[in-house]
Amino acid sequence: MSPTRPISRLESAGGVVYRVGLGGTEVLLCGRTSQSLWALPKGTPEKAETREQTALREVSEETGLEVVIREYICDIEYWFFLPGGERCHKTVYYYLMTHTGGDISRHDSEFDDVQWFPAPDALGTMTHQNEVRVVEKGLSMVAGQIRTGSGRSGGNPWRPSGYQ
Repeated sequence: MSPTRPISRLESAGGVVYRVGLGGTEVLLCGRTSQSLWALPKGTPEKAETREQTALREVSEETGLEVVIREYICDIEYWFFLPGGERCHKTVYYYLMTHTGGDISRHDSEFDDVQWFPAPDALGTMTHQNEVRVVEKGLSMVAGQIRTGSGRSGGNPWRPSGYQ
């Protein structure tokens, strides 16, 4: 019988940043050319940060945009191994977001490129299927906001107190 390896439980938070224009809904994706990767922005909490604060900070850093949370979408979970064999169980919490300023040309160096994609193209471009499902759910929420008239006007953005 082999010994049980320790399991690390990890959390991240990120967002589905969208905008609605005359051409329809667009989604912001982050890319790495070396890995042929297109993904959602997300990252690890800093000490004493809430999930919402982590999502806002990480999305802003990785995209160059100032963002606000519209609502919680869902979380995804997955397993992976670190070099050396440590098993990790990760949960990522995603929020639906819009941008209020900034510029994608000011994204950090974690990604090579940050681009807006028409929603159908974003779904076909994304690397990870679990993130595709997050975007699909987020787009469904956006469609509901547009039907009720709260999507274009911005609704009621959420920012944690003390977040700049």
